[in-house]
Amino acid sequence: MEKSITVSKVFIPALGYKWLSGFYDLVFKLMLPENKLRNNLIKELDLKDGENILEFGYGTGQNLIFAYHKNKNIKLTGIDIDPSIRQIAFCKLKKNNIPVSLDLYDGRTFPYSDNSFDKVFSSLVFHHLDTKSKIICLKEINRVLKPGGQLVLGDWGKAKSKLMRFVYYSVQLLDGFKTTEDNVNGLIPGFIAKANFISVNETGYINTVIGTYSYYCAVKKSD
Repeated sequence: MEKSITVSKVFIPALGYKWLSGFYDLVFKLMLPENKLRNNLIKELDLKDGENILEFGYGTGQNLIFAYHKNKNIKLTGIDIDPSIRQIAFCKLKKNNIPVSLDLYDGRTFPYSDNSFDKVFSSLVFHHLDTKSKIICLKEINRVLKPGGQLVLGDWGKAKSKLMRFVYYSVQLLDGFKTTEDNVNGLIPGFIAKANFISVNETGYINTVIGTYSYYCAVKKSD
């Protein structure tokens, strides 16, 4: 599970500041309906035996744990940019004896060959990325997916009410307006399509105390 990769890209840590990363799981449990959010994400993946699955932005590893307990007959890999959050995830997965490769990357190119994964999923990562980085990462996800492979993306989406737009300001104050504005303006599906995905759909959403969490699904074109 251990790999040494130099990370040079400037990034926004979980909760916006490195010193808060250790509190991420606690804040998630207190502020969001964790089980519902994560279970719905894994349900959208529709895991099948033998599939090779990548999580983009594994954070503290909680989604990987949920996926593993849903289907242990899959191969799980995670990729992230933050070495400190990787250490948290590594210790947690090791403690639970869950076999997952946790990789780091440079903020641009994933360390995987073309057409490597059956499915890629991601949660609460893209609102940390500026517009250019969002599209770069979506294109990398498309590259490493097999033809016909599926993308499942969960993140803050277009506010479903004035109240949801108001409470989302708390996310923007913590994570910055520059990166979060695309999400609340409903631009994520367009970015996914721009990265050469087809069948792009918002398949559901959950209104939370800090905004509308949306689920997006898409498919890589077959050759």
